[in-house]
Amino acid sequence: MENKYLAQAYKGNTNLWRYVLGFVLIVLGVLLFSLPYNVVISNKVASGEADALRIEDLNYLYTLMNSNLSLFYMMLPFVGGMLTLSLVLKKINKQSWLSLTTSRERIDVKRMFFSFLFWGAMIVLFFAMGYLISPENIKWNFNAKEFSLLFVLSILLIPIQTSLEEYVFRGYLMQSLALSTKTKWLPLVITSICFGGLHYANPEVGQLGPLVMIFYVGTGFLLGVITLMDEGMELSLGFHAANNLITALLVTTDWTAFQTAALFKDYSKPSLMMELLAIAILYPVLLIVLAKKYKWHSWKEKLI
Repeated sequence: MENKYLAQAYKGNTNLWRYVLGFVLIVLGVLLFSLPYNVVISNKVASGEADALRIEDLNYLYTLMNSNLSLFYMMLPFVGGMLTLSLVLKKINKQSWLSLTTSRERIDVKRMFFSFLFWGAMIVLFFAMGYLISPENIKWNFNAKEFSLLFVLSILLIPIQTSLEEYVFRGYLMQSLALSTKTKWLPLVITSICFGGLHYANPEVGQLGPLVMIFYVGTGFLLGVITLMDEGMELSLGFHAANNLITALLVTTDWTAFQTAALFKDYSKPSLMMELLAIAILYPVLLIVLAKKYKWHSWKEKLI
């Protein structure tokens, strides 16, 4: 059985060199839009405001400026990547956003919203449970001015960040690997491992240890399976946006990749518990709900 989503790549120019060139250009676009942040940090080092020996520590970098400003600079590279991807699709691959997103006749926005709302509700529910169990670890962190700016920045920029990751890994890379390998399972495996590897530099890895990579790679597999089974990226786009956006607004810590002016601050010691619960319980529940709602079938044929 042909996977209709992977087959969408045939609607563009399928030469392998185009995908290699496109991927290189996307990376360059990300790096180009990283320059403003690098310039700011370099200036702080030159003026003595920052320790040159500690600038590889993301947690330290967060202390050098306002959290909202840090978030803005962190999101800029993803804006550059999205703009570059748009040019790559139009000029190099001659492929539409529709065919990169879904096998349906139009992008199913209802699917995005369902995935967003369902996963967002799960995040809020588990946060509430954590608060009820250990209220001493979670403190009210609300600052009207800072949170208002955070809300605007998050709504505008975080969906760009999450969408770029989805379009690159579950879209551009997965479709190109399917074309070159003539398989379904290999693109799923490779993109999931690459997606996990993208997060290796996150502060969470240093705090929780290398075992947290199981969570990141597992999340890559979850999103890849959802994309292949639903034959479109709408559900994975909604999930990823909810995961990052709701978390950024709801709760922050001193040791995660997103340190924001969120509503609450978690002072508990770093623990793998939430990641393990997500892998063992929440992800299977999500798959079951989506499979039943959208009547998925032929799992083996669509994935392998």
